[in-house]
Amino acid sequence: MEKHSNRLIHASSPYLLQHAHNPVDWYEWGAEAFDKARREDKLILVSIGYSACHWCHVMEKESFEKQDTAALMNEHFVCIKVDREERPDIDQIYMDAVQLLTGRGGWPLNCFTLPDGRPLHGGTYFPKAEWERVLKSLADFYKNKKEEALKYAADLTNGIKKLDILPASNIDLMATDTLAEIILKWSENLDREFGGFNWSPKFPMPAAHALFMQFAHQTKNKELLTAVYTTLDKMAEGGIFDQIGGGFARYATDHFWKVPHFEKMLYDNAQLMSLYSDAYKCSGNQTYRKVAYKIHAFIDAELSAPNGLFYSALDADSEGEEGKYYVWKQKELKELLAEDEPVFSLCYSVDAYGNWEHGNNILYKTRSLEEMCALTGKNEQELETIISKCESVLLKARNDRVKPGLDDKIITSWNALMIKGYADAYMAFGDEMFLNKAVKATDLLWKKMFDGEKLYRICKGDKVTVPAFAEDYALFIEALLYTYIITGIELYACHAQQLAQLADELFFDTQHALYRFVSLNEEQLITNKLDLNDDVIPSANSVFAKNNLILGYLFSDVKLCERAKGMVSIAQQKMEKFPNGYSNWMQCLLWMLNGFYQVVCTGKDAGKHTAAFQKRYVPGSMVLIKNAHSSLPLLKEKEHTQSLIYICKDFTCGLPETELRKAIEQF
Repeated sequence: MEKHSNRLIHASSPYLLQHAHNPVDWYEWGAEAFDKARREDKLILVSIGYSACHWCHVMEKESFEKQDTAALMNEHFVCIKVDREERPDIDQIYMDAVQLLTGRGGWPLNCFTLPDGRPLHGGTYFPKAEWERVLKSLADFYKNKKEEALKYAADLTNGIKKLDILPASNIDLMATDTLAEIILKWSENLDREFGGFNWSPKFPMPAAHALFMQFAHQTKNKELLTAVYTTLDKMAEGGIFDQIGGGFARYATDHFWKVPHFEKMLYDNAQLMSLYSDAYKCSGNQTYRKVAYKIHAFIDAELSAPNGLFYSALDADSEGEEGKYYVWKQKELKELLAEDEPVFSLCYSVDAYGNWEHGNNILYKTRSLEEMCALTGKNEQELETIISKCESVLLKARNDRVKPGLDDKIITSWNALMIKGYADAYMAFGDEMFLNKAVKATDLLWKKMFDGEKLYRICKGDKVTVPAFAEDYALFIEALLYTYIITGIELYACHAQQLAQLADELFFDTQHALYRFVSLNEEQLITNKLDLNDDVIPSANSVFAKNNLILGYLFSDVKLCERAKGMVSIAQQKMEKFPNGYSNWMQCLLWMLNGFYQVVCTGKDAGKHTAAFQKRYVPGSMVLIKNAHSSLPLLKEKEHTQSLIYICKDFTCGLPETELRKAIEQF
């Protein structure tokens, strides 16, 4: 029986519900908390995290569950809990504040504000003793030096607003050589031996490596392409990849991808499915195919809702211990695998003392298949059979363990990324399972999250909440476009156009020629960010730029293409100084500089021709099928009864080809 229950007991967010029995008098974000703060003239604590966050759990256990610490918080502050995945708009603002204050960010994010929400002080994780010192000193500061506190908060708020000051869009796109210099200079930070960038912790950064692969392929830069493949190889061999059940963890804590931070997020795995699928198209490497299928196995087993949509995350912890679900003692392996254990342990770097903490082993590969053959005297086929058999045995045994906590909310933007992941996998491998997954999820997301007037961000159970942000619109429009591309069903393109027009009404800032993160019709916080920086998830604006370009070609709308160009011209002015924040933008800029191809296949061979093109790695192109009358301007006038292949670049189409080989030679 829990001793306490607070207001969060009525929340739908799994993260907020984790805190529902804290002795802290938590509020959800809303008028009630701010009214109390103003009425009692108290500072507000905005504490932000997410359900799979390990250090959020640690701080809760050390401080928020303790009566003495909670008493301090309740006496001097109005305490608000925020799920960053439900309310990224709030998270963005207070993350900016903490980064300006401390030079770094992360979660848990704890920001103290004035009663009106303007930030005053903050940080990330605080040990209990330090947390209590901060609580006392801030309460004293606000009580005795209020004018100083008000001025400091005003200055900090102005600093946050200045982060959104941007140059005008009336400049030309940079030269191809200039962009090449930026990408090559940035690529010098790649770790050529172990993959990723030359620092730790190491995060998979799908958009960055997709950019490097696109650029290397188009410029025939074999060295850079090798660096991309090294990253993909080392990640797939590392502990960051769940060798038994598939799927990638959030990041590796070391330089070698060995020790993961064990939480698993939908958005990482969705984008990595796209990246490995494209890498397979580019290289033909069967390992990348296997990784994509194992990502699917993880999504299907652990993050798939019964209705065909996708849950958000798996916790890093189970039974209060990080990684417990995933690690093994060699003694366990001997009992489970019998005579196959020595081969399995050799493959996955297992030893009797453990390769990690407390005698536990993280499964990761340090030997190639050739080395394994030499060491065991077995051929590749025999080894693969043994390893596959062992993995099946261990997966079955692991399923009997206490599973990590599941965050079962459905997020529109993250589901959209997963739809694109399945679409990319279908184009790479031609497996209709991926097609069916993408189509089913697209149909459900449209039905569940769009009410005909606006899109919603969150679904938990049968309850749909939180009006969608620009990120949700941008990524769902992209998912609809990709579903159209793989099916040829024009309804999806029309849905994409409908949402794009709605997004223009709700988010487009005509003064800055970019999209605001929060709808102009919804609650406005102390600032409404423009969301320009590509992080692990690309920025809403860079995705909108790509969408506008594709929609412009589909619907013969030159103005949309010009808008996309204007948006890129704004972003490019920051690319040289901050390339790691503009990887998706640079992909779009490469599309523009190299020319964007549209391939239209018609007639009885249209399906075969479309599949042949879609299996090829040709970034900056879309391959469409027309097997009936079309209302889309790009397809409308094209003959559909004969087997023809039209190749268009930007807004100009050449004469149709009748031979697949000749059409392919044009790329």
